[in-house]
Amino acid sequence: MTQLESARKGIITEEMRSAARKEGADPEFIRKSIEEGVVVINKNRLHRSIDGLAVGRGLKTKVNANIGSSQDRVDIEEELTKLRVAIEAGADAVMDLSTGGDVNAIRRAVLKESTVAIGTVPIYQAAHDARKRGKSFVELSADEMFDSIECQASDGVDFITVHCGVTRNSVEKVRKQGRIMGIVSRGGALTAEWMKFNKKENPLFEEYPRLLKIAKKYDMVLSLGDGLRPGCLADATDRGQIEELIILGELAMRAFDEGVQVMIEGPGHVPLDQIEANILLQKRLCNNAPFYVLGPLVTDIAPGYDHITSAIGGAIAASAGADFLCYVTPSEHLRLPTVEDVREGVMAARIAAHAGDIAKKTRGAMEADITLAKARKRLDWDEQIRLSIDPVRARRVREASPPEDESVCTMCGSLCAIKITAEAEH
Repeated sequence: MTQLESARKGIITEEMRSAARKEGADPEFIRKSIEEGVVVINKNRLHRSIDGLAVGRGLKTKVNANIGSSQDRVDIEEELTKLRVAIEAGADAVMDLSTGGDVNAIRRAVLKESTVAIGTVPIYQAAHDARKRGKSFVELSADEMFDSIECQASDGVDFITVHCGVTRNSVEKVRKQGRIMGIVSRGGALTAEWMKFNKKENPLFEEYPRLLKIAKKYDMVLSLGDGLRPGCLADATDRGQIEELIILGELAMRAFDEGVQVMIEGPGHVPLDQIEANILLQKRLCNNAPFYVLGPLVTDIAPGYDHITSAIGGAIAASAGADFLCYVTPSEHLRLPTVEDVREGVMAARIAAHAGDIAKKTRGAMEADITLAKARKRLDWDEQIRLSIDPVRARRVREASPPEDESVCTMCGSLCAIKITAEAEH
């Protein structure tokens, strides 16, 4: 049985118990939430080295980090280092998006070493394998696309992004409305090109029951991808994006009926004043299925700082009900992320997730801030650093500018308001 089928039978699985312990929740709450489709547990039945990752309503907002090779840079050891750094920085999941080198070997090495849930985008491997055989992606058969999905599922991948909502109709809506950036999702662009060349419907939409059968076999979560997400603010919340979302909501219900767990992916580049509406639309159209957003980035003019632009959007999205934030690194739009970029991206996304959790009153979120505030009031620097989201950086920053009086810092010194107030009270 899948986690969803177990939940429907009133069975609390070990994965549900583990999630409850991590969330400080009652196991029955987790079971009931899975039964309702508002929480999923990302854990392929073959990936036995992890506990599983619970994502959804009433839980802490989770963070994903993307790693993976490109055609221009292939270094399996560097990708494994990125994996370790992402996990050390607090990522709840990692997606391997490798498109260069031996992608099978990279994915299997990542799965073997990871202690967190692993996601992939199988269409990337299909394109990669086609290229190796001297074929264009548009020459692939539906069977070859599904073979890539089955291959990754059988390796133990916990969740996969599949662009089932990129249909001939939704792509036509993008074309008719017009966009500055067009289709910016790699998977979405490949699928649109395949449909145009073959004059056929998207196989992942047309043969959706086949996809559900694979996902159910491995209890692999389907992350229904936003292949028509906006690539700039001006393209946000247009007809193509919303048409795709409507389709994903319908597909999510079909998966739910078959006992397959589903998340919905969302934008992208979205102006601040549209983020809450985007979350509301997704929750309404997709029956409150867990929502997984990339950022969203709230301005297009900050390359090199997009971990910040995405953290701003991510905090608003999380506070409005987004359940899972995909990080964005400082190198977004510029290059393949470095190891340090990965760390910066995870930390920025974690801050956004925590800020969102405070706003939606998630268990333990505000309590963490209160505990640190009390340590700050006591001028207990060691405790402040220990309780911070990034103790390593906090300690490094403080030690780089040591004060003469160790009870304060070099910002205020003897004019420290907290110290003055404390002395006045005594």
